[in-house]
This record gives sequence, C-alpha cells and structure tokens, in this order.
Amino acid sequence: MSSPSPVQIREANAHLAALHRRVSDLEQRLEDAEKTVREQAESLIRKDEQLRAATREITEAKDKEIFFLHEKLCQSEESIHKLNQTIKEKDSLIGQLQHRCQLLDSICKSRPFLDSMLAQMAEAERTGKPTTNSSFTDGESNCSPSRLSNHKDFSLSEDDSDDQELDGVVFGTTV
Repeated sequence: MSSPSPVQIREANAHLAALHRRVSDLEQRLEDAEKTVREQAESLIRKDEQLRAATREITEAKDKEIFFLHEKLCQSEESIHKLNQTIKEKDSLIGQLQHRCQLLDSICKSRPFLDSMLAQMAEAERTGKPTTNSSFTDGESNCSPSRLSNHKDFSLSEDDSDDQELDGVVFGTTV
C-alpha cells in the first residue's frame, strides 16, 4: 500500500477542516436553536403562570360578584315579599274602608229623608192633638213635598251651633 501523496493529504486535511467547520457551524446553530426553544419554553411557562394567575383573579372577582348579586337578589326578594304583604294588608284595609264609605254614603243619602221625617214628627208634636180645622180637610197632608222643604229649620239639639259643626264631621264606625 502506498502512502497518500502530499496533495491528497492536503485535500483530505482541507476536506476535514471544512467538515469540521461545517459540524461546528451546525453545532452552533443547534445550540442556538436549543437556546431559543428553551427561552420560548420558559416564556410560555411564565405566560402560562401569568394567565393562570389572571384567570384565578377573574374567577375570584366573578365569585365575589356572584355572591354580592346573590345577596342583593335575596334582599330584593325579601323586600318584594314584604311589599306584597303590605299590598295585601293595604288592599284589605281599602276594602274595609270602601265598605265603610258605602255605608256612610248610604247614611248621607238617607239623612234628608230622616231630617224631613223628624221635622214632620216635631211639627206634629208641636201642633198637638188634631182639631176639626186640620190640614187634612184642606186636602193637604204632612207628607206633601211643599212641607218637606221646611226640614232644614229643624234641629234635634237645643244648640243649633253644635249641629252646624257636626254637619262637616264624618264619624268613624266599626261596622
């Protein structure tokens, strides 16, 4: 076997040097790529931790707001329940007062007739026993409309000023 010529040795050395440079270059690129991947992984881990922290904060804020809104809802429902009870009580009271109002209206509508009847009775007491010259012989009775207009002058009380004060007063009843 013959030994390689110096030209072949130089070419082989040049080839080995080029191959070595190429390997060194590829190793450097691999190292840079690994460093980039490591940095990106670390960045992703940090971002993931930040996102998890932000998610926890948002979840806590959401839970607090849900709790607050639930409390507010419960208070509102309690207020609604109380207001509904108050409405029912007021409706019941309105019904009672309407009934009393109807009774008072009825009494007020009947008052002129009662006053007229009392006036006629008072006049009958004042006139005493009928005489032969009674108004029945004239064709006029105590129930005629012309005589009903006199009832305003009649008062059951001895003090007319008391009656005037009572005309404007509405009495409460427990009917």
